[in-house]
Amino acid sequence: VQLQASGGGLVQAGGSLRLSCAASGRTFSRNTMGWFRQAPGKEREFVAAISWSGQTTYYVDSVRDRFTISRDNAKNTVYLQMNSLEPEDTAVYYCAAQSRDFVVNYAYMRAPREYDYWGQGTLVTVSS
Repeated sequence: VQLQASGGGLVQAGGSLRLSCAASGRTFSRNTMGWFRQAPGKEREFVAAISWSGQTTYYVDSVRDRFTISRDNAKNTVYLQMNSLEPEDTAVYYCAAQSRDFVVNYAYMRAPREYDYWGQGTLVTVSS
């Protein structure tokens, strides 16, 4: 099983990026998928998660009105649209997927330990 994240890069503050994470090796149409990030010198933190159906989403407060998570189960892919980017958003962004089916509980969806598959990360750098 592989999760391949892409779409990172260098952008000025106020700009936008769209991250993609394509899964291969198994389908995740019944599973929560999420995005996490890790800034230099900081711990990995939850950014956003989306339920298997796409109907339930959660965000960390700092990105709630700027980022949008979505998924295309036919393509086995999850996306993170990031708008109004700030220098504080600079980090390596990781996509992840759970193996437990049909999870919609916030505590489970935001906890890194509940994710069984991780991508390699894509670097997002926001300049001021």
